[in-house]
Amino acid sequence: MDNKTPYATRTASGGYETKEGTLYVSQPFRSSSNKKLRAVIAFAPRKSAFETDASKDNEFKGFFTLFWISMFIFSVSSYIHGIEETGYPLPFAFAAMFSRDAITLALSDAVLVLSTSICVPFIKAVKNGWIKYYWTGVLLQYIWQLFVLAAAVRWTFNRQWPWVQSGFLTLHSLVMIMKMHSYVSTNGYLSCVHSQVQSALSELHRLTDSDPTIGGWEKALAEAQAHRDELEKLAAEAQGTATPRSDSESGFGVGNGDAMTASPGTGTPTVPEGSTSSYIDINAAVALRQRLNVASRHQRTSSPSVPTATSTATSTSNTDSTPSTLPSSANSTSQKPDTSGTTLLSPSTVRKPGPHPLVDHPDPRVSALAHEISEMEAELVSMGPLYVKWPENVTWKNFAVYMLIPTLVYELEYPRTDRIRPLYVFEKVVATFGTLALLYTVTESFILPLTPSPDQNDQSFLKLLLDLALPFMVAYLLLFFIIFECICNGFAELSYFADRQFYDDWWNSTSWDEFSRKWNRPVHTFLLRHVYASTMASYKLSKQSAMFLTFFLSAAAHELVMAVVTKKIRMYLFFMQLAQIPLIAIGRMPAIKKNKLLGNVVFWIGLYAGFPLLCVAYCAY
Repeated sequence: MDNKTPYATRTASGGYETKEGTLYVSQPFRSSSNKKLRAVIAFAPRKSAFETDASKDNEFKGFFTLFWISMFIFSVSSYIHGIEETGYPLPFAFAAMFSRDAITLALSDAVLVLSTSICVPFIKAVKNGWIKYYWTGVLLQYIWQLFVLAAAVRWTFNRQWPWVQSGFLTLHSLVMIMKMHSYVSTNGYLSCVHSQVQSALSELHRLTDSDPTIGGWEKALAEAQAHRDELEKLAAEAQGTATPRSDSESGFGVGNGDAMTASPGTGTPTVPEGSTSSYIDINAAVALRQRLNVASRHQRTSSPSVPTATSTATSTSNTDSTPSTLPSSANSTSQKPDTSGTTLLSPSTVRKPGPHPLVDHPDPRVSALAHEISEMEAELVSMGPLYVKWPENVTWKNFAVYMLIPTLVYELEYPRTDRIRPLYVFEKVVATFGTLALLYTVTESFILPLTPSPDQNDQSFLKLLLDLALPFMVAYLLLFFIIFECICNGFAELSYFADRQFYDDWWNSTSWDEFSRKWNRPVHTFLLRHVYASTMASYKLSKQSAMFLTFFLSAAAHELVMAVVTKKIRMYLFFMQLAQIPLIAIGRMPAIKKNKLLGNVVFWIGLYAGFPLLCVAYCAY
């Protein structure tokens, strides 16, 4: 199997599991409103690993329950001991510290978030041609981002905040800067593509009007259409006409109603929540199904590391302009389908882009230029299902939605759900505050009392590491759960964001590069696109140089946070992060790479040692 074959495994529901989600491809069918033979394709983004539906088939899910029960018993025991010793379940010195100047912190954070809105008029100026993005716009962009970061850091020092407030505002500033950078960089690049399209269109018009053999624009369109009809006729004669399947035989099955209200046949699984779907041409459906079947058969005998099938589905789907959702009730044409969160689309809101009409012109000069225009125009349009086209996305509403969505990489369009589930939001809110209570218990009872200071560091270094290792690990796990499982999923639900893959199974990591890819997917995706790939494309860096620059930037950002939190510059974390580069090279050696268990043990030992080591180093020295 070549490297372009998608990674896919068959699921019990009849879909094809890929690295980014599950694809469902129906059998060919015809509806009463459209006699063209076609199929339906649906894509369901993956949920987070701790979601109930995503983990119901996990044989280790009981350990997840065991962890929370153990944490509850541990907390209750700590409260009882505290009451017996001091009359209070917990000391509240830490609470008094991180609640200090809370109103000022909230107002400062609000000003930080509002400052990002300058991106919209900036991009509108770029769109109108008042600012050239390359390179005036790029320079202004970096100046503004540095100003925001410097202002946030300076403000934390001026307010003399404790480490919690200072760390929060600094980290949130970095998040806002990444979101601004992605928004401006993506739209700035698309503005250049848009300008190139306009120039190419002018050149195409000039070519058709000036060359007497072409005969003008209208004649060129007519010749291209005639040539296209001829090619289609030859292709139909060569392939023959496919025998259509009846509605009852189609994979998703359609009733006697219109395609937008038709229902799947018996045995069709309910399309998972958050999925998007649309009609695709029968040839594209057959090609995609064959490709996925090949990948599925290959996956049963090997574990390739290859691209996902989502891009294949998009690139091969020469679709009709009418998308659809897949309803779940059988043989029903009058009732509204049960979408289970599937995005419902109206035909009037969807504009599926197509190739330029002159791509089939017999003149190779015209055809080549039209193909070039089509490729550039494809970059200006999202991958569906709404096919948002630049610059229609440059609006205040689009930017506000982007700021609410828990992602650091801007896209013209995101996979969406069609409703907010109040109980789900309530569950995440309760989980957030409940886990915060556990995190506070661990920090107040087992971390702060053991944290050394420059004046009191008489304990042995090794004993401090041993005493702090387990509390720091528990605190890390709880903080990870709060941020990526509770807060990110909560904001995703409120913003109708369907793709909840904020992390992968980082706990199974066998190397540090695997951990860096998996534990924080939003930041990893940002660094991959806007640092690693961008520096190779713009500055022609090698892969090794781009990787070093990516690690260097990440290490500098982490060290900045530690400098703000501890009010001292020690560079411990900076050099520890850069040390991952040789460790990654060592981990890729065949003798080490093939021993997965050893790699996972080394990873966990390093994680256990890293947190207390940094704490002792920064606090005591």
